[in-house]
Amino acid sequence: MASGQPDNIVQDPAVVTRTIRNEKLPLLNKVPSVVSQVSLFNEFSDQAFTATVKNVERAVEEGILPERIVQGSSGSYFAKDINKQTVAVFKPRDEEPYGAANPKWTKWIQKHCCPCTFGRGCLVPNLGYLSEAGASIVDEKLSLGIVPTTKVVYLASESFYYSRFDRASKSARQIASEKLPSRIRRHVKTGLPLKEGSMQLFVKGYKDAEYWLRQFDSEPLSTEVAKDFQLLFEKLVCLDYIIRNTDRGNDNWLIRYDRARSSTVTDPEIDDGDAGEEPQDDTDFCMVSHGAIRVAAIDNGLAFPFKHPDSWRTFPYHWAWLPQAKKPFCKETIESILPKISSHTFVESLVEELQTLFKMDSSYTPGLFQQQMSVMRGQILNLEKAFRDRMSPWQLVHLASCTVDRESAISGEATMHLRTPVFSCW
Repeated sequence: MASGQPDNIVQDPAVVTRTIRNEKLPLLNKVPSVVSQVSLFNEFSDQAFTATVKNVERAVEEGILPERIVQGSSGSYFAKDINKQTVAVFKPRDEEPYGAANPKWTKWIQKHCCPCTFGRGCLVPNLGYLSEAGASIVDEKLSLGIVPTTKVVYLASESFYYSRFDRASKSARQIASEKLPSRIRRHVKTGLPLKEGSMQLFVKGYKDAEYWLRQFDSEPLSTEVAKDFQLLFEKLVCLDYIIRNTDRGNDNWLIRYDRARSSTVTDPEIDDGDAGEEPQDDTDFCMVSHGAIRVAAIDNGLAFPFKHPDSWRTFPYHWAWLPQAKKPFCKETIESILPKISSHTFVESLVEELQTLFKMDSSYTPGLFQQQMSVMRGQILNLEKAFRDRMSPWQLVHLASCTVDRESAISGEATMHLRTPVFSCW
């Protein structure tokens, strides 16, 4: 897993972000190309993730551009490596549903013609990319291992959605640079503006949970695999509940299931007899695999609300209606997570890491961030209660919502949230 904290090593991330968004980078600079310029920012302590980003950068340089994903309400892209293999998903900040460069025209119509049905009033607009990376931090801090590594990166590509002004400016700079001496031309920034966004590593061999859940109805899992799936499911529950994910359907978390299989294996340690003789039948035995199952929690961009949903919709967790949600939390889950979330020091260290992340956005305000963390602390308090009382995920989501501000965190005092949405599913 990746390091939980965004650790760009160039300068203060907030300064870097504001510089890129406002295009304050000088026309003449010391970097020869857009890719080299991006490399200044895309450095992480996780070497494997850094290598993936570098591969994407090289692919863009070679003309292998990210491919826009058709599904979804915002601009998101399959990023490819130099071998044209999909290795990550990139979601630019300015192409989010509220973003100025959202390429999905149907959402533009909905936003302007039916604003009351658009978006989520409990979320801070245009912070989906930080929510994606924040979920990865929570995942690592709790050692869940279900969120593919996600960090904030900076990329530029012809396949991204840019305004006519940006593309015209690029063309004008290219034409102007051709008239400059070669020794100066190579220092001129002629590419498109960098876009900041979240990059999540692509997971292979997975399918929507909805697909496998239907398969499991007619093809029950073995006892061993069912136990593994229950543990993974409970990790998903803990993640979604802590970050208060407002967009968790069964079509945006993934399952990889490798069915059980058997194979005949010859043990090399067993004597096969004299040379030239046929090996004895008892040197062969059957290896039986009970199958393996894994879960990936993707699409975490609509989480970390600054208040509990209290307007029109509840934004329920759709996993709450699954049979796995009716079982009490397993002992293994409780022993793994409870010691962490019951520690004030651990929770506040998590808040500090998330604050470092959220400060990267130019619209960051301490007060609004503390409201987000008050909701998260309240969710953690409820999860702790559910663990201690051996509740089920179904019972957990029916606990009264509450918030815990920074001053009350030590004493554990909570403010109960009594207002409910008009259309409630609970």
